[in-house]
Amino acid sequence: MSENEKDYAGPVGEGLYSVNTGDWRTQFPNLDQQLCIRCGNCLIYCPTNSVRRVDGRFEIDLSFCKGCAICAEECPKDAITMKKEGKR
Repeated sequence: MSENEKDYAGPVGEGLYSVNTGDWRTQFPNLDQQLCIRCGNCLIYCPTNSVRRVDGRFEIDLSFCKGCAICAEECPKDAITMKKEGKR
C-alpha cells in the first residue's frame, strides 16, 4: 500500500453497511400519481433517499422509508398522504 492510500474504517467496523430504516416506520407515504406534478420536492427533501425517479414518475421505496412525512409536507399539490402502518 502506498503512502497516499488509507484503509477504510467505518464506525461499526470494516466495510459499508445498509440499515433497513423501513422497519422503524409507523406510517407510510401514499403517492397519488394523478395529483403529482413531477416537481421532485419529495426526492430533494427525503432524508433516507427513498424516493426514486422511474420512467419520469416518482416512486417511494418503502424498504428504506422511515415514515418521517417530510415528503408529504414538502409536496405543493398534496399528492402524498401519510397512512398508518398495518401490523407486520
